[in-house]
Amino acid sequence: MPNARQKKDAVFTPELIRILKIFGIFSIAFVVLLSFFDSKRASNSGKDLAFRMSSSSRIFFLNLKAIHYDRAIRADAGMTLFRHADREKSDSRPLLDVLIILNPIKDEAYLYLEPINTSWPIALRVGREGKLEKEFLFENGNKSDFLDYLSQLEPWLDPESKIELKSGEDWNPIWNTAKERNAILETLEDFARLTEN
Repeated sequence: MPNARQKKDAVFTPELIRILKIFGIFSIAFVVLLSFFDSKRASNSGKDLAFRMSSSSRIFFLNLKAIHYDRAIRADAGMTLFRHADREKSDSRPLLDVLIILNPIKDEAYLYLEPINTSWPIALRVGREGKLEKEFLFENGNKSDFLDYLSQLEPWLDPESKIELKSGEDWNPIWNTAKERNAILETLEDFARLTEN
């Protein structure tokens, strides 16, 4: 029996136990220290997370918010387009629609400005109290461009603002009723909720 006990004790010498304790305490302290820096991770994937939608936000949109939209399925692109039901519709007057596009293949959502009865580039002018304050010229672009365009227009969606769309040589008012502006604002809000931005 004393021989078996000596072999057991020979492996875990007091020096080895002391080294294991120091290493264990250091390891735990290192993990706790690194846990404070876990919230900001670098994205090395190369993907733009501004358009990423989670499954829960997509399900919320499709089950609760999509009833306020007219849905069009683009089978060729594998995407679904959502146009707010309260938007203005016209067969002849130039208009500008704001769409939410869901891309379920990439789990992404996009915003799109759709010119109706007019074409690209889109010229807009905005003002308040009868004064012209700013003009915009938007080219057909990519998903980031459209997000930027709408972020530039969002401050002008208040009831005091006047927004006009150029068609040929004429300037036509757009989004001039509370119902239309609320539809645009609801679309922007739903997009922000979809992408959790």
